[in-house]
Amino acid sequence: MLVLLGRGPLGDRLWPRARVHELAAQGADALARGRLSAADGSGARELFEAALAMDPDRSQARSGLAQVATAALARAREDLAADRLAAAHRHLQLARELSAPREQAEAVAARLREREAALAGLEGLIARADAAQAQGLLEGRDEAALPLYARVLELQPSHAQALRGRDDALATLLDQAREDLRRGELAAAAAAIASARRYDPGHVDLPDTQARLTEELDALRARAEADLQRGRIEAAVAAWQRLQALDPDDADVATGLQRAAQAHAAHATRLAADFRFLDAGRALARADALAPGAPAVAAAQVAVERAQRRHQAMQAPATAGERARLPELLRQAGEAEARGDLLSPPGESAYDRLRAAQALAPRDAQVRRALARLLPSARDCFDRALSANNLALARRCLDARDTLGEQPRALAAAQRRLALRWLAIGDERLAAGEMQPASAALAAAGAIDPGVPGLAAFEQRLRTASAASE
Repeated sequence: MLVLLGRGPLGDRLWPRARVHELAAQGADALARGRLSAADGSGARELFEAALAMDPDRSQARSGLAQVATAALARAREDLAADRLAAAHRHLQLARELSAPREQAEAVAARLREREAALAGLEGLIARADAAQAQGLLEGRDEAALPLYARVLELQPSHAQALRGRDDALATLLDQAREDLRRGELAAAAAAIASARRYDPGHVDLPDTQARLTEELDALRARAEADLQRGRIEAAVAAWQRLQALDPDDADVATGLQRAAQAHAAHATRLAADFRFLDAGRALARADALAPGAPAVAAAQVAVERAQRRHQAMQAPATAGERARLPELLRQAGEAEARGDLLSPPGESAYDRLRAAQALAPRDAQVRRALARLLPSARDCFDRALSANNLALARRCLDARDTLGEQPRALAAAQRRLALRWLAIGDERLAAGEMQPASAALAAAGAIDPGVPGLAAFEQRLRTASAASE
């Protein structure tokens, strides 16, 4: 029975559980013997972590790690009372790594700093800080210059030598940050600036260095925008992702990545329209990676699938009866084009009618000329609709230009014109006290061109006016 259990599926399920239970028991034994951590894996911490890695839901292991943290804090206090300061540091570090209560850990750390200062003397700490600074060790560990100066200043805030030493160390750190900026290493520069601000937010070199970082970030934003406008989507994404790594909550960066996803989705639609399905699939995957589940990505997926079905239909030879439908399809396409129905409604648009005609006669010159005429027609449609202030039609014609392969710069210029027109309408509605239409105009402008000038200012005006009218 034991042999069968060990080799069967039930044994496979029970063996890990038994191993997890064994590791947790060994951890509890190590904890009871005071062996809190050991490099060879036999410490309580390592044993409980191994159990937790095998079974993340094991509450016994999680509770055991919390007990190790508590024991480490207690051991740090004992070490401190006996002036075993190096051991106290090790146990305090262990407690912090295991998420011991922060207030308790900070209390032990403060007492440890005070005791070190009393034993070594402030001058001893200053000497160690000066030596660390001379070696170029400014931060990153307890024995670096800036943490040592900070410990002296916690005990004696006006200590002149510590203040001078900290000032020199921060000047060096910020000089390194400016060198990082010259090399384009924005993350390193941002980290150094943040450290300097933590030690002395009023340091004389901090404003200039921060301004230089801001300039570099603004330049990177501008490059990302320019790359997207020129159709260099991957370059724009790379720039925005660098910015996102520095500030994950940057709303403008999130908007930029959404726009890049929309550009990839539009590119996928155009590629599929030319039956380049492999390339379309890659573009669609990139769009989905940037904005999973976004409406533009879903719409592109539908367009790609529709193009695939159309392509399959084209592979079958048309019958004589089907070819007889060609003149009617061309007539219907012309009427739809005259109405401005270039892409919609589905199945009845000029584009869909011409694709159906192309499926019947792939080499027909009349069909090819009609397809080639659609993009200029979409441009004319947009201009006429904008002149007539028919912004809904202008948006449909703009979408048609995008799908039909309009140049990125021309498309961006058209988006800007339409978004500005929506803002103007919103301004009129707001002046008339019509909050709902003004809000709808704001949403339309932002959806078309999130970077249109005046968008944020109008949004603030609308918010202020709406609050006053409530």
